[in-house]
Amino acid sequence: MPFTLQIGDSAPGFTLPATDGNNYSISNFQEEYLVVFFTCNHCPYVINSDEVTRSSAEKFAAAGVKFIGINSNSAGTYRDDDFPHMVKRMEEHRFPWLYLYDESQQVAQAYGALRTPHFYLFDKERKLVYTGRGVDQPRDSSRISLNDLERALEEVTSGRPVSVPLTNPIGCNVKWEGKDKHWMPADACDLT
Repeated sequence: MPFTLQIGDSAPGFTLPATDGNNYSISNFQEEYLVVFFTCNHCPYVINSDEVTRSSAEKFAAAGVKFIGINSNSAGTYRDDDFPHMVKRMEEHRFPWLYLYDESQQVAQAYGALRTPHFYLFDKERKLVYTGRGVDQPRDSSRISLNDLERALEEVTSGRPVSVPLTNPIGCNVKWEGKDKHWMPADACDLT
């Protein structure tokens, strides 16, 4: 079985605490589309593309798209990825998404998150229609030439099939508890 969710797979359920003090389950979200993305506090690929992600979240909110960020990184690898730093980051940046903490890393395993950031777009039936990168140059937003997530969002919110449903996420690997900071599961591989 592949490590990462496959196109057409159902969104795995979760109940996780958010930086706003509430717990959320996937069933709490009634929007037409969900973008679940794995992110963190320290990764330069995340930090340098967060404003692009913000722009996408704001642009597609009126089309019924909800963005949900999940931090699954081990705080034992990078202390900045702990929950208090998540709260501080949201207070500073006021991102237009919920920011959830997957301390057990079970949600990252269920989704097969490979990198930060790694995006998953689900339709109303909560079936996966796109997964992979947001943009082609997340570490340097001035060099972005492709926004794969926005293309997928434009297509799906217009009732069209996603033309490129699978790309490789670009970023730091998820930091797994008790493992070297560069470790990845043996069955993790490129998506394309």
